[in-house]
This record gives sequence, structure tokens and C-alpha cells, in this order.
Amino acid sequence: MSLSRAAALWGAACFAAGFAARADADDDTVKETLPSVNVSAHSEKQSKPAFPATAATIEAEDIETKINAVDVEDAVKYLPSLFVRKRNYGDTQPVLATRNWGVGSSARSLVYIDDIPISALIANNNTLGAPRWGVISPEQIGSVTMLYGPYSAAYSGNAIGGVLTIRTRTPDKPETTFEQTFASQSFDLYGTHADYPTSQTGATFGGRSGAFSWFVGANVQNSFSQPLSFVTSTGVPTGTSGTIPANNKLGQPANVLGASGVLHTLMQNASVKLGYDFAEHLHATYLLGYFNNATTSRVQSYLSDASGAPTYAKTAGFASGNYQLAEEHLMQALSLASDSGGVWDFDAAVTYYDYLRDRQRSPAGVGAGTQFSANGRLADLGGTNWATADAKAIWRPRGAEQEIAFGVHADEYTLKNPTWNTSQWQNAGSATSLFSAGNGKTRTQALWLQDDWKFASDWLATLGLRYEHWRASDGFNFSGGVGVQQPTSSASAWSPKASLNWRVSERWRLTASLAKAVRFPTVAELYQIVSTGTTFVNPNPNLRPERVLSGELAAERVFDTGSLRVSLFQEDAHSALIAQTATLPGVAVPVSFVQNVDKVRNRGVEVVAERRDALIEGLDLSGSLTFVDSTILSNPGFVSTAGTTSVGKHAPNVPRWRASAVATYRPDTHWNFTLAGRYSGKQYSTLDNTDNTANVYGAFDKFLVFDARVLYRVDDHLSLALGVDNLNNEKYFLFHPFPQRTYVADVKLKF
Repeated sequence: MSLSRAAALWGAACFAAGFAARADADDDTVKETLPSVNVSAHSEKQSKPAFPATAATIEAEDIETKINAVDVEDAVKYLPSLFVRKRNYGDTQPVLATRNWGVGSSARSLVYIDDIPISALIANNNTLGAPRWGVISPEQIGSVTMLYGPYSAAYSGNAIGGVLTIRTRTPDKPETTFEQTFASQSFDLYGTHADYPTSQTGATFGGRSGAFSWFVGANVQNSFSQPLSFVTSTGVPTGTSGTIPANNKLGQPANVLGASGVLHTLMQNASVKLGYDFAEHLHATYLLGYFNNATTSRVQSYLSDASGAPTYAKTAGFASGNYQLAEEHLMQALSLASDSGGVWDFDAAVTYYDYLRDRQRSPAGVGAGTQFSANGRLADLGGTNWATADAKAIWRPRGAEQEIAFGVHADEYTLKNPTWNTSQWQNAGSATSLFSAGNGKTRTQALWLQDDWKFASDWLATLGLRYEHWRASDGFNFSGGVGVQQPTSSASAWSPKASLNWRVSERWRLTASLAKAVRFPTVAELYQIVSTGTTFVNPNPNLRPERVLSGELAAERVFDTGSLRVSLFQEDAHSALIAQTATLPGVAVPVSFVQNVDKVRNRGVEVVAERRDALIEGLDLSGSLTFVDSTILSNPGFVSTAGTTSVGKHAPNVPRWRASAVATYRPDTHWNFTLAGRYSGKQYSTLDNTDNTANVYGAFDKFLVFDARVLYRVDDHLSLALGVDNLNNEKYFLFHPFPQRTYVADVKLKF
């Protein structure tokens, strides 16, 4: 039986058992609606407009009970149709993949922490573009909500895939928590056989005194990762032994010479949330998040020379996997909001995220034996930053079943990314000359209006319109000793939105949504230059905005202790911004570049279900199943050296099938037992779908992974947990080798 069939049958069995066991118990009165699969209008506070389409939420209690949450992004693990590309504990590049788009699409979703955008819209990739999750710790999370699709006028066109909002907690009375977590991964692949431990210590302190509230958190993580990459060669280095025969994702020879990117990470974060109530419904909030990361990456050679001594065989790939990274980031936000639910409410906020220090040092090459060259390179992102400002208001006319929201938005994203030649690669102060540079800036201003109109007792219409003006400027590139000042570009767009919600009965609800969204190119897509190994990433300052028309039809059935939702969705993307790699005439190495793909269609169905007390009291079942047909319909700019075509092929990084299922048993108030599973189908990373070789470095494999967690609450103050991620020890690649079986234990003290 295939993994996809096994996953589907397992999930179907969970759903069927849960619903069959309780179907006869349902009556005509709704006793409980579970918000985690809610398709009705979703609103987080009175000063924000309601989200008109599908939303899914997980609360802090469920995160603690069901998820081995070591990092903040772990909280998203089982939300419908979502996947976070987390390669290791302390990963600084965990990109969010959404229902319509996969990894490598970081700018096609928005991530917020308490209205602070932590989405790095500097780039649209799996590195610089990853959200800045590390500015808070898991214990500070109050809830996580995913808003699917670009159906709210309050959000920019980057909400094509959706908006993830993380709400932090604010205790109403003095509260202190301490948490200690240990994890250990057993890894066995190619010539690497080792255990990689992680230790994390966290503490929070919060409370309220009159009009003043506070919540402070700090976290320290010391982690060791499995190899994130491997050094490969088409042949066997002369005079060596130890080469492991292998192919690459295209089926071509890519023999493995050693492991690379074996990380030791020391990550620290601290956050402060201060609040003051000027009046009962008028609140000011200041948030500060600090992130510090020191990472050392090392390599492991499988090669030996004739004398039996280890060697790098003068293979440059070993040098690129050996580096030191130092990061120091700071985010701040200040907001003032009214929250009365009366005729008028408002919310104004300014935010700033700054790369105070961000330097990666690496050698330029290798020498004899296992030596690296003394000279090297220093890649510097210090000074990269973004700032946003938002002001919004809600008007609720007296005597009208109507809520009118409107607002203004402005943002600026600045990229500073020079790479310097250094005489001593381990000494950041030894820079000699500029090797390459990619600098630039984008600005966006927006106006928006949204009207929620309940024109009949069971009907709610939401109409919205967003206007955006975008400008890219100050673009500068330097490579090969030549500097180029890039031209300024600008664009404007109107994006209408519409949703219609029909409450058919107390138990049935239908929602139809249609929206246009426009995503403007990021600074990195326009201007960033990257050189890694034998691949060169070339900027393209002439990119056009991608324009998307999204639609969704969702039906929800609410039960006494659960719900079932089915969503049909389609997205037509024009001028989609997708990275392509090709060997170009006159260029010795493969060149990666971003181009506008003329037309891509994403079409699919999502089924989400949840049931409490299924089969027996205390057994909770939940899960989702998603199918997506993502097809390239037109791409005249595709460059092929093998006579292939991209038209009619599946879009990169979007699996056809995704599924998740979670079963939690609560025999009493002390014990919680959870078994969960995640499945993803095969992904392609090439536009012409020629990467058909599985289970090799660089491939994007299908996978079926099971996780388990046991939580024991000793009392209101002490809890203990033991868990296993990847219980079945699935070995798979999503370009990088992903973690194998990992044991997790944590103890939490709260008083």
C-alpha cells in the first residue's frame, strides 16, 4: 500500500469513527462550536475588521497538550493545509507553505505577532525571506490563527496564501513560568551516524496592576543539527576512498563526498509587552523583541587519502559548508487602540524591525588535507530593516446591521547585503575589497475600505477594495568588479474583494469569496546577488507584479461537539514570480533567476473535521485532507536546454496531497496522550518536472511522519511531558535531509 493511500485511509478512519459514534447524539441545538475549523467571520478584537472567509485557530492549551513545541513555528504543525519548513531546532529559515503555494514562497503569506509583521518581505525564498519566529518563545503564545486567502481588504497582496496571526498572552494576575526542554535526534544517513542534542531554557513573568500590564519572556536554546547538506561530485576524487555512489534529483551522478552544514546554534531571545489602559476601552501597547544567534557550521569528510588520513580532496564544496554566523535583531512596535464595540473604534500602530548585526564568515576554498584557505568572504546583512505604519477605524452606524472599516498603510523594506573579500576569514575586521553587493529599497502606500453588511437575518455580505502604490528604488548591484545602479520602478493596483455568507440553519453555513490580490516584487527578487558553490543567483530589476484572482466556496456543518468543513478553491495567477534555474549560453555555471511566469492555476479541495469526545469520553479527533492541482498554463519565458516544456506541468514546491490527523485522549484531568500524523505528496522543484529521482540530496520527497506526546499535569503548578517527533523514523529530503526520530522531554513550573 502506498504512503498516500495509507495516510488517506488512516485519516478517513479517524473521521468516520468519530462522526459515526456521535451522529445519533446530535439534536437541533448547537451546544459547542469549535473555532479551530471555523469558516464564519473571524474577528480577533473589536478594533479590527472581521475576516470574511475561512479561518483556523489553535489555542495555547492545545499547543501544550498536542505538540512537541520547542520553537514558536511548531505551533502551526497541524493546522489545515499548512507546512513549516523547519529543518532543525533553532532553524533561522523556517518558511511557511500555505494551501496554494509551497516552500520558497515566503512573500505569499503574512505572519504577525500582536500586529507586528515578522514576515521578512525583503525576499521570497527559503533563506532571507523566512519569518522572524525567534523574537518570542512558545510559552508566550496565547493563540495562533490562520486566515486563508486574500479576502480581507485590510491586508496587502502578500496575503495570497493567507495571514497567520500569533497572539501573545497577558496574564491578569502575577504569573511566573519556568520551562526546561531536552531533545535528542538519532541520525543515520550516508556516512553520518550520530546523535544531535538540544537544550532549551525559558522563563516568563507577567501580570497586571491597575491600568498597567506587563509580560516579559526570555529563552535560551543550545542545539546541534543533523547535516543540512552534502558535498557531491560527478566523479571520484583522485587518490581517495570513501566516496558514496549517488545521483541527484535529475538522475545524474552526484556522488557523496561528505556532510555539510552540521550546525551548532546558541540562540537567545527576549521580549517585553507593556500595556496601559487610559480608559476602559482605550489601550496603549508597546512591544519589544530581541533575537541573538551564534551559529557555527562544520563539515564532515567521508574521504581518506592513500595513507588513510581524512581529506577534502581540494573540493571547494567543503568550504561553503564551513562558516560562522552572528545575528542580532531587534523589533519594536507601539499601538493605540479603542475596543468598545460601539459606534466607533480605531487602531493605530507603528512597527520597526532592524538587523542590528548579521554577518556570515566563510573560507574561500580548501587547502591540503582537511585545511581551509586563510582568506575568505564576509556576507553582511547589517542595516537591513523594515518599518510599517497602519491606521484603521471601524464605524457601526446606529440602527444598521453594518460595520464599515477603513484604513491607511505604509511600509518600507531596505536591503543592505554587501559581501567582502577577507584576508583572514575568521576575522570580520580583515575585509580587503568588495566581492559583490545587492542593495535596494521598496515602499508601499495603501488605502482600503471594507463593508460588512448583514442585509437579512441569515445573510452577511462583505465588500472590500484596496488601492496600493509600490515603488522600488536605490537598487545597486556589484559583481565581477562592475557596479550597476538599477533603474527605479513603480506600479499601482486596485484589488476588489467580496464574500457572501449564508447561515442556512443553526448547523449549516455557506461562504463564497472572490478576491483580487497583487504581490509586488521583493527587494531581493529585484536586487540581491548570491553565490553559493556552483550556483549563481542573478537579480532581475525588471520584474512585474504578480496578479492573482482567488475564489473559495466553503460549506460548514456544525455538530454538538465538532464540525466538518469542505472548501473548494481556485487561484489564477498571472505574471507569477517564480525562480528558475538554467544553463545559459556563455555562462559556465547554472544561473538562477526570478522570472514572471505568464499563468499558473491552482485548483483544489480541502476537508477539515474535528470531534470532541469521539467514540469514548475524553477522545478528541481532528484532521484535514487537501488536494491541489497546480498547473502552469503559459510560460513563454521558460529556458530549456533539453527540449522540455513547463506548460502543463505541476508548479514547483506544491504537493498534490497533504493530510494531517491528531488524536488526543484525556482519561482524567492529569493525563493527555496524543498521536498525530502528517503526510505530504511528492513535490517538484523544476518548472518542467524533470526532477523525478527520489530519496537523494536535493529532491523533494513525499513523506508520512507520526508524532507522539504524553503530558502529565501533576497539579496547577507543575507539568511533565515526553514526546517523539518522527516516531516511525521516516527518512526524506525536502532539498535538505529532514530530522529523523527525535525524542523530546520538557518540564514546566508555573506559579
